[in-house]
Amino acid sequence: MLSGDLLITSNGKDGVDMATLYGKTYGKEELLKRVGDISQVGGVKPIELVNGNERGVRAAQFKTGTGFNFTVLLDRSLDICAADYCGQSLCWRSSTGETAPAFYEPQGLGWLRSFYGGLLTTCGLTYIGAPDVDQGQELGLHGRVSNIAAKNVHMDGSWDGDDYIMWIQGKVQETAVFQENLVLHRKISARLGENCLCIDDVVENMGHNTTEHMMLYHINGGFPVIEQGSRIVAPILKTTPRDSEAQKGLDRFATFGAPITGFSEQVYYHDVAPDGDGFVHSALVNKGFNDGQGFGFYVKYRKEQLPVLIEWKMTGEGIYVVGMEPGTNRGDGRSLERKEGRLIFLKPGETRSYHLEIGVLAGREEIAAFEDKVDSIR
Repeated sequence: MLSGDLLITSNGKDGVDMATLYGKTYGKEELLKRVGDISQVGGVKPIELVNGNERGVRAAQFKTGTGFNFTVLLDRSLDICAADYCGQSLCWRSSTGETAPAFYEPQGLGWLRSFYGGLLTTCGLTYIGAPDVDQGQELGLHGRVSNIAAKNVHMDGSWDGDDYIMWIQGKVQETAVFQENLVLHRKISARLGENCLCIDDVVENMGHNTTEHMMLYHINGGFPVIEQGSRIVAPILKTTPRDSEAQKGLDRFATFGAPITGFSEQVYYHDVAPDGDGFVHSALVNKGFNDGQGFGFYVKYRKEQLPVLIEWKMTGEGIYVVGMEPGTNRGDGRSLERKEGRLIFLKPGETRSYHLEIGVLAGREEIAAFEDKVDSIR
């Protein structure tokens, strides 16, 4: 299915067809008696950024009515630059801000000059990971897609019975003459009264040649989700440190401390067990938040689509972040993935689909329920 045909999928509450707002459940008729416009309680609206090197970047603000809000950048691959719950940020945001795509620097580590962090920065579509030289082609960090503006964007909301659904969709084309022509068809949706969102992606080879394909969902947890005593919770079967620096902290990969001066990043590759339906469940949680009330967020995705879970542990001063990153491949460069036989190729007209759900863990009971689920899978 391509972008116009993507189905809006349930965000975690199967069978629920009415919104729960402010402790009470409302159907369409009862809710519309109480508001002049749905924007009073939730929805999606377009905005444009105007300051400095973000000037001209189009965006869309979502609010679900529960206190869960997030912002999607139309000119940055329909990625999610910010997300919060009741004023509490879920993600880390870098000093670069939401730079316009014209400021992208593809060589070497230049990608970092436009890496705003956020809840989601997409990496790909033809390569991810460290700068590399693959078959004579120089590749910079993490690919081009996050610095490409989306086309044919449509955002709206509508009623499905007593359920109000809001979404944005569009396509992001990574292409060059004589080279690749891949299109990311993306749809992000949320439901009124819920604390989560869904991402439905289809990557299509629109070219006439077989093309390399790699994909990584760079999900960046930040303060107050990340704080001293926070941890990653997932049914991990095996953990492989990327290098000697990661090996030093292998026995502490799942826990995080206070910000450290001069901390060097540590990266771990996790093999994670799926549940009986093939879904992986992983979370970042701060059980000590707000005198033990707890706070965090989870990501749910299909292991067959994204077999590798990468943990980016970077608890330095100012760069105080933990990446929880499902991907098609490890992040050591495309040439190694090719050599090891793990590189994916898309034939002309071929597609690959990805589905993720990201949601809030709002308090100790939701965190405990998530931990019980992980324990049962493990």
